[in-house]
Amino acid sequence: MYDLETRKKAVALVAQGRSLNSVSKQTGISRWAIRGWLTRIEPLPRMLTQVAPCARCGPDQAVPEDPAAYSYLLGLYLGDGCISPQRRDGYVLRIFCADAWPGLIEQCRKAVVASLPGARTYDVQKQGCVSVTSYSRHWPCYFPQHGPGKKHERPIVLEPWQQEIVDAHSWEFVRGLVHSDGCRSMNWTTRIVGGVRKRYEYPRYWFTNVSDDVRQLYTDTLDKLGVEWKLCTRGGRPYNISVARRASVELMDAHVGPKY
Repeated sequence: MYDLETRKKAVALVAQGRSLNSVSKQTGISRWAIRGWLTRIEPLPRMLTQVAPCARCGPDQAVPEDPAAYSYLLGLYLGDGCISPQRRDGYVLRIFCADAWPGLIEQCRKAVVASLPGARTYDVQKQGCVSVTSYSRHWPCYFPQHGPGKKHERPIVLEPWQQEIVDAHSWEFVRGLVHSDGCRSMNWTTRIVGGVRKRYEYPRYWFTNVSDDVRQLYTDTLDKLGVEWKLCTRGGRPYNISVARRASVELMDAHVGPKY
């Protein structure tokens, strides 16, 4: 259910000579809906009674009921999630989780249900992964970062209410990001000790995302938590965020841990 202001903006773009297809790609709104607004822009009274507002678009503009679960889900969404418009103004949230980590799949399901009261999830099996999927007209209210195109090709900025949640539940946000686009692995190196070369192994956390904005959200949050990190490049371009210092790895182990 789109509000009147959103409808007016879409119709104004068409009035500028834009095609329905281009306006749909820019706004994420179906061409079917925009075409209908060209003849009637006000929602029908029956539509207003059929679609109840959610916590975000209601008069109180409330935050999600379980902000800790939402902070975790936000990290998952920014890493391996997307929102797709469906017919009749609905939306589908998809979070992609590797089959190798059944515990994460279950935790993702719980976060979806806890973040949006009344939400239901179902799994769509794909090659090597599961898409944890949920339908609601209100997912864009909870994730205003939704938009056409890939995340790394558009700005990703948190709304003030989202930043407040992340500040209050920073470890949940970091855990969601690592569970989606990160890992805990063992690195090794060699040293000469007493004339003998010895091999040493040590744990390290990696986070990989091609979006400059998403990486910045991750490192800004690590800074607030006192976690030391290092930027690693691939082909001269920013790519990986590494956490390898012993004290910082111990912090990550205490609050994030390996995938399971």
